[in-house]
Amino acid sequence: VVSFPFEDIYIDRRHILHTLTKKEQKIVFYFALLTASLGIGGIRAIVCPLSAYNLEDCGLKELLSFFNWFYWLVNLNSAVVFVSISYIQQSVARNLGFLIPFVSVLMAMITIHMVCGEMIYKPKTESSLLTTFGVIASALKTCCVRYRCLSGGVTNWLDHAKENYGGRYSETQVESTKSLTRLFPLFAFQILYRTCIMQIPSGYYLQTMNSNLNFSGFVLPIAAMNVISIVPLLILVPILECINSCLFSSKGSRHSPTIYIVVGQLSAALSVMVAGFSEMHRKRFPQVEQTLSKEVLLVSSMPCFHLAPQYILLGVAEALVTPSCSLLSFRLVPERIRGISMHFLTLFNGAGCFIGAFIVQTVHTGTQGTWFPHLLHEGKLEGFFFFLASLMMANTLGMWTIAHRYNDLNQEYTKEFRGSLPEEKPLQHEKAIKFYDSVLDRSPILSPMETT
Repeated sequence: VVSFPFEDIYIDRRHILHTLTKKEQKIVFYFALLTASLGIGGIRAIVCPLSAYNLEDCGLKELLSFFNWFYWLVNLNSAVVFVSISYIQQSVARNLGFLIPFVSVLMAMITIHMVCGEMIYKPKTESSLLTTFGVIASALKTCCVRYRCLSGGVTNWLDHAKENYGGRYSETQVESTKSLTRLFPLFAFQILYRTCIMQIPSGYYLQTMNSNLNFSGFVLPIAAMNVISIVPLLILVPILECINSCLFSSKGSRHSPTIYIVVGQLSAALSVMVAGFSEMHRKRFPQVEQTLSKEVLLVSSMPCFHLAPQYILLGVAEALVTPSCSLLSFRLVPERIRGISMHFLTLFNGAGCFIGAFIVQTVHTGTQGTWFPHLLHEGKLEGFFFFLASLMMANTLGMWTIAHRYNDLNQEYTKEFRGSLPEEKPLQHEKAIKFYDSVLDRSPILSPMETT
């Protein structure tokens, strides 16, 4: 729908195909953004969990390998899109940049409809999103009534929702919710990290747009710089696979993906810091005229490839963080709520985009537009990058302090808790709960060197 209001669709040179005003075109465009966001949210929340359902009986090595190669394929597709479609949209016709995805999505819908009979999955009905929220609401209600969270031998505030303590939920449902809430600190530390990743289509995009895109007479598409952040991921995944194979094959190895998350977040902080220095470096070059989408802009004569290090560091961060977070979200909860856990991870990742927009607006207002000026060379965008880098360093330190909570990925824990259904023997159920409660308590605090 968005492709047709553009002026490059016409009957002839004098008769434009549409008669929409600029205001009406903006309404159509923002409506399309809303519908696209709804579709993307559904795809991100469903596709990866649906693919991982067939791996419920696989070991830790197989799960980590799956998530690594899953995101490798996703980014390989992204690289093709950024190189081809972005060039067509910037240098050929803007409308084709929207029509090509439309046709590809239409073909995908037809293909999925043809094979939908083989893709139906019926999850277990013991737990659902409503059940999870119900357990939390019931526990909070009981706590408010009693004016305290821990009472009557209750070791966790969620235990108030159990039938044994006056609630209306079974012990299995409450324990499943407890395992999910223990992941919330991990999810929370992904919000600021995702804000850094979102600098590629925002802050880094502004830098690239105001740099020299002319490469031997060929004007590079701005979005093509995204490929530089994807290449490290495409290279690192096979290398990480070899490292993981060696670690898992060694006896007595206590390999945990949390060290990958910490190192990846550190790489993201360094990327934003490098972006600040790159911005200072960019403004030292004289300005030249550059034509983008038929508009003449004054940009820095610094070649855009000088921005490559910050893109590479973010690519390294994505290769380390995203698969590891997905693995922890899938592995550290019972089978019946694994889909819900990965949905929450997607939700917190999306929250990073809103937090990033909030930070930008706050910074813009607080600096009176100095850090985000209309003319980039007259402002101090590097100040925003240094501010975000300092926040990300604090976020990385916080992630490192809680990383030990998620180090124990013992296969026996998953099987024990997965088998603790209400109809089983009470003794076996009690054993599973005790084992689960002791998992996080007995994990020693390890430094990154010791964990490695």
